[in-house]
Amino acid sequence: MKLRSGNPALKAESFSRVREAGEAAMTLSGTVHKTGASILILIAFASLTWNQVFGERMMLPILWGSLIVGLVLSVVTVFKKTWAPVTTPVYAAVEGLLLGTLSSLFELQYPGIVINAVALTFGVLVALLIAYSSGVIKATENMKLGIAAATGGIGLVYLVSIGLGFFGKSIPLIHESGLVGIGFSLFVVVIASLNLVMDFDFIESGVEKGAPKYMEWYGAFGLIVTLVWLYLEILRLLAKLQGRKS
Repeated sequence: MKLRSGNPALKAESFSRVREAGEAAMTLSGTVHKTGASILILIAFASLTWNQVFGERMMLPILWGSLIVGLVLSVVTVFKKTWAPVTTPVYAAVEGLLLGTLSSLFELQYPGIVINAVALTFGVLVALLIAYSSGVIKATENMKLGIAAATGGIGLVYLVSIGLGFFGKSIPLIHESGLVGIGFSLFVVVIASLNLVMDFDFIESGVEKGAPKYMEWYGAFGLIVTLVWLYLEILRLLAKLQGRKS
C-alpha cells in the first residue's frame, strides 16, 4: 500500500532508501527526542524576537529574512534528507525567529492572543497524539488521500492569494472576519490538525520499514513544518474572531 501524507515534507519517497549494512535504524523514541529538541530550539529563538532583543527596527528585516531562509532550508531538507540532522535544528531556529516576530505583531493588535494560540496548538498536538496512539483515530488510505488533496487545495488558494497581492488584490471574503473568513480559517485549522495524524502514521511506518537513523531528524522536520502551519492558522482564526467582536 502506498504511503501518503498531506505534509509535502513527508511523502511516499521519504523512506525509500534501504538502510546500509551496519547503519543504525530510525526509532520512534529517537524521533520523539529530536522533535522535542527542535521545538525547544524554536521556542528559544522565538523568545528573542518576541522580546525584541534585536530592536524594533530589526523586526521587518528579520521577518522577511526568516521567511526566505526558512523556505530555502525546507527545500534543501526535502531534497537532501541526509542533511536533516543539520538543517532541521537550523530550520527550527529560523522558524522561531519568524514566529516570535509575527506573534509580537499579533499581540500588539490583539492582547492575549498569543498565549491562547500556543495553548491551543499544543493542546491539539497532545490530543491527537493520544487519539492516534490509542487507535481512536486511524490513518486510513482514503483519509490520507483526502487530507493530501485538501492540503494541496489550500496551498493553491494561498499561492493565488499571494499572486493577487502583488497587484493589490485579494481573494474576497476568506481573509476577512466575516462568517466565510472564519469558516475558511476553521477548515484550514482542521486540515492542518489532521496533517499531524498523517505525520504520526508516516513516521511510524518509517520506523517499521527500518529507515536510516538520520530520518529521525527528517521526521522531526516534517512535524515542525506542520506545527508551525497549525500555530499560524490558529493565530489567524483567533484574530478573525477577535476582530469580529470589535
